[in-house]
Amino acid sequence: MSKLLLLLHSSPPLPPPPFHFATAPILHHRATTLLRASILSKKPPNLSSSLALFRKATLSSSFLSRSSSFRCRTFSVRAFDSDDSKTEQEEEKEESFHVKKSDEDYPSGDFDFQEIGAWNRFLVKLKMLIAFPWERVRKGSVLTMKLRGQISDQLKSRFSSGLSLPQICENFIKAAYDPRISGIYLHIDGLNCGWAKVEEIRRHIFNFKKSGKFVVAYLPACREKEYYLASACDDLYLPPAAYFSFYGFTVQAAFLAGVFEKVGIQPDVQRIGKYKSAGDQLTRKSMSKENCEMLTAILDNIYGNWLDKVSSTKGKKIEDMKNFINEGVYKVERLKEEGLITNMHYDDEVISMLKEKVGVQKDKVLPMVDYRKYSRVRNWTLGLTGGRDLIAIIRASGSISRVKSPLSLSGSGIIGEQLIEKIRQARESKKYKAAIIRIDSPGGDALASDLMWREIRLLAESKPVIASMSDVAASGGYYMAMAADTIVAENLTLTGSIGVVTGKFSLGKLYEKIGFNKEIISRGKYAELLAADQRPLRPDEAELFAKSAQNAYEQFRDKAAFSRSMPVDKMEEVAQGRVWTGQDAASRGLVDAIGGFSRAVAIAKQKANIPQDRQVMLVELSRPSPTLPEILSGIGSSVVGAERTLKELLQDSAFSNGVQARMDGILFQGLEEASYDNPILTLIKDYLGSL
Repeated sequence: MSKLLLLLHSSPPLPPPPFHFATAPILHHRATTLLRASILSKKPPNLSSSLALFRKATLSSSFLSRSSSFRCRTFSVRAFDSDDSKTEQEEEKEESFHVKKSDEDYPSGDFDFQEIGAWNRFLVKLKMLIAFPWERVRKGSVLTMKLRGQISDQLKSRFSSGLSLPQICENFIKAAYDPRISGIYLHIDGLNCGWAKVEEIRRHIFNFKKSGKFVVAYLPACREKEYYLASACDDLYLPPAAYFSFYGFTVQAAFLAGVFEKVGIQPDVQRIGKYKSAGDQLTRKSMSKENCEMLTAILDNIYGNWLDKVSSTKGKKIEDMKNFINEGVYKVERLKEEGLITNMHYDDEVISMLKEKVGVQKDKVLPMVDYRKYSRVRNWTLGLTGGRDLIAIIRASGSISRVKSPLSLSGSGIIGEQLIEKIRQARESKKYKAAIIRIDSPGGDALASDLMWREIRLLAESKPVIASMSDVAASGGYYMAMAADTIVAENLTLTGSIGVVTGKFSLGKLYEKIGFNKEIISRGKYAELLAADQRPLRPDEAELFAKSAQNAYEQFRDKAAFSRSMPVDKMEEVAQGRVWTGQDAASRGLVDAIGGFSRAVAIAKQKANIPQDRQVMLVELSRPSPTLPEILSGIGSSVVGAERTLKELLQDSAFSNGVQARMDGILFQGLEEASYDNPILTLIKDYLGSL
């Protein structure tokens, strides 16, 4: 607790704007003050007025309903430019409108396995003969992948530890066409990722099975998420003493108000958006009605999706699966009796059965290739080189910051200035026909989010841009996504969270208890607004705080309305700080299509007028470069691994130097698997997760 208290009052004072974010877990969605130019006037009225005039002048009554048959989706980014030199007629000419599309109007991007012809098979064999030694795989090998722990949405260098979703998915595709691979053997154990990533991998399992090869799963520890993924496999095995529990789903929320009372901390919080629960975490001792409503809806979506997909895959009725969960089954034998697993076997027994599948004698070693080695096999070796048309892929994963801090590590988050370089690279190059922004972020620095928003809008003026959401694209993550032409999300992607919470801590009582004193000499009526943490806010300071928070919320909400071609009053209904699942967001106009990365590629081809049956080359603009710690870690340095973890913790818990547009950490943590850690440490973890 002493370490937590130190973090609460040791941060340096911040420059304007007048929010003291150094002493509060701010989840503040704020659009930049660059929103000055009006669409219809040379003078800079507020954005709400501009949008109202814009809708009246251009769409008349067509915007009155979210279900309207028309939607304005192709805006010039200059509508938000600070240059006031354009006339009203020039601005109107830059706006274009098209018919709103439903999910069914977009290509599905479904995987279509095509048999390799005799000539291509010969070429592949020839390439394999001249391949690098680390790309050579014995004929009849089984690809093994251990899916455990966290799964990153970023590419990994060969020295990086951990799993990479794009590399896992690429391995499935390569293995489907690789004549040396007989099948895949998955070890699934303790997944610590969101449901969207699990859905993406599950989809690739089904796609791989179209090749006619087998997929076998082995689960030493099996809960709902692990089983959901494994249920897509041909055979599913558990050891007789497996850790197994199908008890249902929970979402947890921790509250710190009681802790703060005991230690003498008083939060001064302004919350804009009735569903924005980060303020509740600091000021309440129990869950609010609105927060309960939001979490219940998300939990119902997760539970309903699990029941629907698992029952369909296993040929069961949904009611039967509900009853099975509610029985509180704890014996692995029941899974076998109900036909939910193939059998109970140890790993060596499963390997013996795989030998029979591939025709290897019992006394011989089963040829196997692991995830890391197979990730180094190039697509060129297998004849999967794509076509001449190039699509740029820009990956944005982690918390958002504007500049790189001294503690920043490679791949530890989204650095705004670095991502902007990638976006400009895609825009300035004529060789890319389209771009896909792959987002897996709960948000972060609002200014960085806005600067990236503008660059993505500029990119969208030169070529089609598709936003593909992974586990979460909320707050600052959604801020980036809404700049794209089309937004694609998984059913259980967490998105939205358009709301504002701002505040500071009053530490006066705590200072009295520990004998600490702080005095301030100031000039200016509100000079102490950021610096005075030894007293509560004065009434006039609290009023300024409230007005500033309301203004920040309105700017963010109005900009979201403009980006999504939605009336402000309709955006208000879906904003309010509420987090939505992808399927609910799609029905409310925040998302265009439901699907994974492959569907985003198909939509990019459609927008770029590339035939769906033509292969394209996906060019990763965010390829990793190995750092010295990663190299040392790759050769077995556990000390460096511990140092990396410590640095990431310090970086994540450091107070940001500005407004935050971040999804509530309380929710993001709660949707992961249940924690059995020390409850006090869990409270601190939840608190730090919301910073």
